[in-house]
Amino acid sequence: MSKESQISKRVGAIAPSATLAVTSKAKELKAAGAPVIGFGAGEPDFPTPSYIVEAAIKACSEPSNHRYSPAGGLPDLKEAIAEKTLRDSGLQISPDQVVITNGGKHAVYNCMQVLLDAGDEVLLPSPYWTTYPEPIALAGATTTVLPTSEENGFRVSVDQLNASLTERTKALVFVSPSNPTGAVYPREEIKAIGEWAVENNIWVITDEIYEHLVYGANTHHSLPQVVPQCAEQTVILNGVAKTYAMTGWRVGWIIAPKDIAKASATLQSHQTSNVANISQRAAIAAVSGPLDPVEEMREAFDRRRQLMFSMLDQIDGVSLMEPQGAFYAFPNFEGIIGSEIAGETVQSTADLAQIFLEEIHVALVPGEAFGAPGYARLSFALSDEDLIEGIERIGSLLSG
Repeated sequence: MSKESQISKRVGAIAPSATLAVTSKAKELKAAGAPVIGFGAGEPDFPTPSYIVEAAIKACSEPSNHRYSPAGGLPDLKEAIAEKTLRDSGLQISPDQVVITNGGKHAVYNCMQVLLDAGDEVLLPSPYWTTYPEPIALAGATTTVLPTSEENGFRVSVDQLNASLTERTKALVFVSPSNPTGAVYPREEIKAIGEWAVENNIWVITDEIYEHLVYGANTHHSLPQVVPQCAEQTVILNGVAKTYAMTGWRVGWIIAPKDIAKASATLQSHQTSNVANISQRAAIAAVSGPLDPVEEMREAFDRRRQLMFSMLDQIDGVSLMEPQGAFYAFPNFEGIIGSEIAGETVQSTADLAQIFLEEIHVALVPGEAFGAPGYARLSFALSDEDLIEGIERIGSLLSG
């Protein structure tokens, strides 16, 4: 028996995370002494606020946290998330609608396993976060990609949704603010999409992990709050990673109708059991605490956002929409495709990303990873100095 045949077909078909692969390669080169600047990371470069860390330290000394706890999450955390959701989104939920997961990716996986059957179709606007298609496929369902572009603000329209609707359509993945584009949907478009979902009896899986990271006149709106009649067919995915600089703590959650939440907790009871209690105690401090540190980080991201946008916008052959949320810019490099750079003809943004890494030690994630060839994602969750140096290297290479 060959080694390949020992791996199940469903797992063998999974594509590795492109964002994690770029970050890993950049760290490897940096460890070897290369002056690498990484625009690939999807995580804040700030430490977790001290009051959250202190809550975790205190929790380490409490014997109750040394034991198993309910698979679906600590009751105190579920209550705190219900209160936080009302505070931040104006959405009234009950604690038994909440399931605590091992980070946001675990929430996505559990959601797809609970909602989808073989043969179901899921509508996924592109560009999309690299992880979404994989758990859809693992559930035996099919992804139907709905392309968007900078010309339409990277926002899907109801006309597109109608054109892609079939009798097998089960769900829509809806993300605002968006990873990787930074797009934020205005309230009236969210209302139209929510009403479309109600009319067509389609589940909405809405990822709100970047809810606090919006800029300028843009505002985050939670879809089931805008369209209350859609609440019974909506699953909200969220977590502490981006808002509170807690990517390594691994705490996410699902908010869903009670039967969906119960099924997700049942799945998790056989899958991972509870999320680490220390992390859950830290998450209670995070979601219950003041938002002042969150605002400080948001202001820093906003400054970097404007800096990155202005610098990229000055590079010939590059165009981009000004990021409205999250902490990513998503420039269009199609004007560079076909050019010769460093002695090589660039045939794709994947080629361009490889050239950037090899020639100028700049790491970014090519648009192919997000279902958007010709584009690339650059995170502005890095220091101002590195941001300026990295984009100057890109500009010098492309103009040379």
